[in-house]
Formats: sequence, C-alpha cells, structure tokens
Amino acid sequence: MGTLGVAIFSAGLTYLLQRALVAGRTDEQNSLPDLLPWHFDGMILITVGTAFILWSMLGLYQTLSPLLTQKASLETIGDVLYRRRALKRGPHIVAIGGGTGLSVLLSGLKNHTDNLTAIIGVADDGGSSGRLRRDLGVLPPGDFRNCIVAMSDESSLLQELFQYRFSKGTELKGHSFGNLFITAMADIADGFESGISESSKVLAVRGSIKPATVDHIQLSADLNDGNHVVGESNIRSMASTVSKIYINPPEAAAYEPAVEAILEANTVILGPGSLYSSVLPNLLVRGICQALKDTRATKIYVCNVATEIGETGGYDLSNHVEALQKHTFPNVVDYVIANNNVTNIGDRFAGEAVRDHPSIQNDVQYIYDDLVDLDNPVRHDSYKLSQVIMGIADKAKT
Repeated sequence: MGTLGVAIFSAGLTYLLQRALVAGRTDEQNSLPDLLPWHFDGMILITVGTAFILWSMLGLYQTLSPLLTQKASLETIGDVLYRRRALKRGPHIVAIGGGTGLSVLLSGLKNHTDNLTAIIGVADDGGSSGRLRRDLGVLPPGDFRNCIVAMSDESSLLQELFQYRFSKGTELKGHSFGNLFITAMADIADGFESGISESSKVLAVRGSIKPATVDHIQLSADLNDGNHVVGESNIRSMASTVSKIYINPPEAAAYEPAVEAILEANTVILGPGSLYSSVLPNLLVRGICQALKDTRATKIYVCNVATEIGETGGYDLSNHVEALQKHTFPNVVDYVIANNNVTNIGDRFAGEAVRDHPSIQNDVQYIYDDLVDLDNPVRHDSYKLSQVIMGIADKAKT
C-alpha cells in the first residue's frame, strides 16, 4: 500500500513539474492533453498518493505499536509479524465443550491458527455462574470467561484480572470479576452474544466464542444406581456414575452462527472436558448434532486423561467413546486422541488415569501420544495436545 502510494504521488508530482515547464509554450509545442486544468490533474494524483501513504503508515503503526511498547527487538518484531500472517492462513478449527479442558485446548491451538471458534455449553448452574443465571436471567458466563482468557493475546495482568475472584463481601464473595464484566457487557451491548463479542475485543481474543444455544437449558441425568438428578452441579456431586443425560427443553434451538462455524470448519474437536456436563450437553442440542452429521470437517474426540468422580468413575477409553456414540450417532468422530503416558495421579486429585482397553472395536482411528501435564496429571498439556491435533489437521488437508 505504501509503495503504491509513493508511485502515485511521484506520478502526480512529475506531471505537475512537466506541465509547469511547458506552460509558457505555444499550443503547437504543448502536446500534452488537457482533461482538466493542468494543476488539477497533478493535485488529484498527489492527493490520492498521499492518502495511500498515510493509510499504510496507520496500518503499520497499528501492527507494530503493541510490539514497540514492549521494547521488542527488530528480530522479534519480524518473527511476530511472520507468525501473525501465518496464523491468519491457518485451518478453520471448531472446538466444542466447556470447563477447564476446553480452555487448555484453546490456549494451545491459538498458537497455530487465528481461525478458531469455541462453542460452549450453557447448562452450568453452580458457583458464580449459577448465581448470576438465577439472579439476572443471563446465560452462565463462567466457561465463556475461561475461554476468553485462554484465547487472549493480551498481557497476563489483564488475564489475571478477568480470573480474579472476590473473597470478601456478602454479595460479591465467590464471584469472579470476569463473570461480572461479561454480564454487564451483555446488558450494555443488548444481548449475551454481543456481550461475549465485545468482551473478547477487550482481551484481543484470537478467534471467536459462541454459545451452543441461547436458550436457557437445564441438565438432568439417569445414574447407574437408579437415581435421577436434575441440575449440572447436582450431577457432579453424586457418588454414582452417569448412564444417560438429557437437556430440558429437548427442542432447544442451536445458535445459528455456531452451526455455520461447524459446517464451514476444516476440523471439529469434541472435548477435552467433563464428558457428561461439558461435552455432551452441546451435542444434545439438535442443530449442533445435525451440523456434525452434515459437516465435511475432520471430527476428533479428545478423551480425558483422568476419570471424574460423579461422572465417569471407572471408565476406560472404550467407555468414553461408547458414551459419546450412545448420545449422538455411531460415526460422530473420525479420530480419537488418547494419552498413553499413564501416570500415577496420587492423593492430590480425585479419580484415576484413563486406561486403554484392548476390546475397542468401532470404525474410528485411535491416536495415542504422551499428552499429560506432568505438573497436573489430571489435565492435558496444551502444547502436546495442540501438536497432535495440528498433525491430524495437516494430514486431512492432504
């Protein structure tokens, strides 16, 4: 843009100088055409060229200013600019889920592509999100907050502010600042979806974050001990494991931009995260499930590295996959990614490591790798996981 501006400016200046030199000659000597008064022609070119130059300088400033304020070296600036351009050309990836697992995944994937969409469930009814949902009638903001922070390109201080949780006060205690911020932004922006979009701009989120549905849904479950429980937080508190889950109302409409993202994606990822309270509730929304059937994207399920008390206690890999297929359809995924570095979780964490089972027989390709975070053995390592996923995504392109 700057080069084109200089060329146009130079042409205008050259034209003005040339016409000035021949202005005193006779008409026979002056063979240049007169479309406008001669000084107008040149000034128009100079003005257009100047506008292009200023436009290019503004774009360059907007690109470099965040790096210059960090006193980055020229080599670092070059690397960052190259990486940002590469990220804009990255694959279109949709990640569906919620909770900590999804945010871990997104924090790794944002280093590989800017074309990233997170689709998040809205059944949370516990903690700060549950209180805001009951008091103000908003969709639960907690998982959205975690994903905004995970996909953010902003400084760690602003991320820390969004995750700050009040520890004092009668009304504020237990609330996180990010939840309150998103709720306020939703009111100002006239809608929860707009509130998420505007909040994402504050933290310079790479990609977009969308709800699976904007309907207020409630989660319920049949347990293997014969009980039926209502409410996501109640499911997690039970000692039994889940047999089947439901959403109410069952006809909840899918959020259309989320459906479009799935249909346009190159890769769709389910999980990681709580199988019954984070991943599957999204897939029970009929429009989301239908989009998974219709999309031509490569579909991947990321199995948790550890079981969860109250949901998947005693589950091995095949149990996770069977539960996913039972609630959706047999070919819901093309690949399953599983951890093969089974470590001793120890006494600090509930649950146990998810192990493979030799009797797995279904039309799915299994990818095994070391995915565990050694500092937190119930979670994935975001770097390791993103590397495996990008390997599958690159292979799918060829």
